[in-house]
Amino acid sequence: MRGFKSGRFKKFEKKLKMKSTNLEEDNKKEFTSDIEQNEKILKETFQDCSDLEYRRIEVNHNIKWLIVYIDNLIDEKMLDEHVIKPMLTSLTRDVPKEAEDLKSEMISIGSTYSSTIVSDTVRHVLEGYAAILMAGSNNVMTVSIPGLSKRSIDEPSSEPVIRGPRDGFIEHISTNISLIRARLKTSKLKVEYMTLGELSQTRIAILYLKGIADDTLIDEVRTRLKPIQLDGVLESGNIEEFIEDQPYSPFPQLHSTERPDVTAAELLEGKVAILVDTTPFVIIAPMTFWAGLQASEDYYIRWPVATFVRWVRFLFINFAIFAPPLYVAITTFHQEMIPTSLVLSIAASRESVPFPAMIEALLIEIIFEALREAGIRLPKQIGQAISIVGGLVIGQAAVQAGLISAPVVIIVSITGISMFTIPRYSFANGIRLLRFPILFLAGTMGLYGIVLGFLGIMLHVTSLRSFGVLYFSPVAPLKFAKLKDVFIRIPIWVKFRHSIDPKSREGPN
Repeated sequence: MRGFKSGRFKKFEKKLKMKSTNLEEDNKKEFTSDIEQNEKILKETFQDCSDLEYRRIEVNHNIKWLIVYIDNLIDEKMLDEHVIKPMLTSLTRDVPKEAEDLKSEMISIGSTYSSTIVSDTVRHVLEGYAAILMAGSNNVMTVSIPGLSKRSIDEPSSEPVIRGPRDGFIEHISTNISLIRARLKTSKLKVEYMTLGELSQTRIAILYLKGIADDTLIDEVRTRLKPIQLDGVLESGNIEEFIEDQPYSPFPQLHSTERPDVTAAELLEGKVAILVDTTPFVIIAPMTFWAGLQASEDYYIRWPVATFVRWVRFLFINFAIFAPPLYVAITTFHQEMIPTSLVLSIAASRESVPFPAMIEALLIEIIFEALREAGIRLPKQIGQAISIVGGLVIGQAAVQAGLISAPVVIIVSITGISMFTIPRYSFANGIRLLRFPILFLAGTMGLYGIVLGFLGIMLHVTSLRSFGVLYFSPVAPLKFAKLKDVFIRIPIWVKFRHSIDPKSREGPN
């Protein structure tokens, strides 16, 4: 949305202003004191909505209360027990005439809101509230009686760990916030709500720790979220593209996670979490390059092991990008770099291959990506078997048929394994894309092309920002004080100054 100043965008902006003016007029419409007229207003608003229920409570054929709700969004058993039954009992005595009296005398469940604005009541009904209209009053009370079934809290499938918490976010924003609050029991954890999506009316929550998160960052998150105009926000990815700094970059500038422990740890580091209702993926801002290579399990195992695993990731991310291009460049332009026996072996394996090395590598890379995508989309029971068996069968058959050489199959297999060492899925997707332009440069210019590609990646990464934070920091610009948790996972007792140094602890006498 930023940066478009063309005539077409100005026309869109004018239509948007007219649309906003009409919405403001609708939002000011109020109920009347006539309950039958109010019922007519709601029926016009929810025209052709067959799942909207109207429950009337009458005295001497006159409507005293009208309860409006959407079927399947509320718990009807609780509605009967805690709302309708007290109303029927009260018919033998004085009937409350105001919403506040109704709340204090009869309603004993859920959170309640009262409003005279039609749009407020409509929004609450669509969120799973029951609206209670009273005769002779224009004040409508809505009662929260949630009845929508929720998925149980399970281990996140996209971020499995050997050691660590097993709970993950679900598609219910209130439950997700409670999972974070269970880990951060402090009043400094602030939650701000807003609504995005003209038709979906999706609840968005901004979470941060007051005094730890920078106020400028919090204001920037609010500023980028508020102008978003969409018909519907169905997943956090719908808003991610609106608020990132460089939408054309292959690298993700926002971290998405399903894990409450990861979110809590990021909040403790002064970052901001954005929760979207109806999705288990939470957005965290800002993000750096090094965060894409760190896993939550790094902080649950001993620091020497975590450091070793982290260096393995650093090594294999280079394999994931440069292994196929290096093979293509060396076998095509720089054969003198290979030992003689290995050159002869590669030449013998490529003797019957009709394609140049670049086309050969590109072909097997595309086949590998297709197998990977098929394994993801197929049911879990057969997806893994298809990807493994398909890779073995197709690779072996292609080698025997002379379409590709065995060394290329080995190189691409190592590349595929390297991709799986990257713990962040969105970050790994960016690395997947980089491999293809580097492969093209290697096939046309050899090692010089790989060097140009590497310099291009470094220039892009060092200039990239995430909510004002340099993507390659603290390596570029170099800050020695902040390098302690980049290349080495330092011990926890060193990271937190208030902790006691284990070396200073006295042993038993």
